[in-house]
Amino acid sequence: MLKVTDLSKSFGGLKAVNQVSLNVREGQIVSLIGPNGAGKTTMFAMVAGFIEPNSGTVMFDGNDITGQQPHRICDSGMVRTFQITQPFAKLSTLENIMVGAYCRTGNRRQAEAEARIVAKQVGMEDLLNKDADSLTVSGCKRLELARALATKPRLLLLDEVMAGLNPTEIDETVEVIKGIRSSGVTIFLIEHVMKAVVNLSDYSYVLNDGVLIAQGTPTEIANDKAVIEAYLGHGAAELMQKRGISNA
Repeated sequence: MLKVTDLSKSFGGLKAVNQVSLNVREGQIVSLIGPNGAGKTTMFAMVAGFIEPNSGTVMFDGNDITGQQPHRICDSGMVRTFQITQPFAKLSTLENIMVGAYCRTGNRRQAEAEARIVAKQVGMEDLLNKDADSLTVSGCKRLELARALATKPRLLLLDEVMAGLNPTEIDETVEVIKGIRSSGVTIFLIEHVMKAVVNLSDYSYVLNDGVLIAQGTPTEIANDKAVIEAYLGHGAAELMQKRGISNA
């Protein structure tokens, strides 16, 4: 469904993403992980059209969408969420979700009906009349997810939708994401909550300093020496091995 080939982006002398290639197959949940500053969000921004790459290609459903505007990419069936949520503060939760629904219809009644369906899907049906600026962190995260889902994507890019949530909220969000996948939406996500990555991902890619350093199942990458050292520092993998520590 999504095929990224040799994607690169520099900001001045900084190589934020360096010739990264990856694939997301239809029906999968694929994760992109790595330390802070690894280039994950830049990668998402290029895939979704918010940043133009210096080189490389992004193919979606066999079509080259490299450098297309985000609204065009959304029209084709791919949409992203943002790590920092920015709801329309003076609108209600329902009206915020309707903004996403308006990408598919100009009819207010139909947009509202679609928004209510999505709200139920993400567990927000009891919050629809609340002003968006009164929502908790968890509520804002779900609203960001709902607004994206209301555009009826076939591929949903999730940028740290569990950041700042407590363990109970994380578990609830994991179940919501599983439900979204079961409804027929393919998911590509950035996440730092490793419990969620392991529970959700069919396949994972690991970035460090803009370079793809590992890929495989969550269990495979958890025991990869390069991944351990990217997170914990040089020599950590050898030390863990000596102490008989396993991530499996």
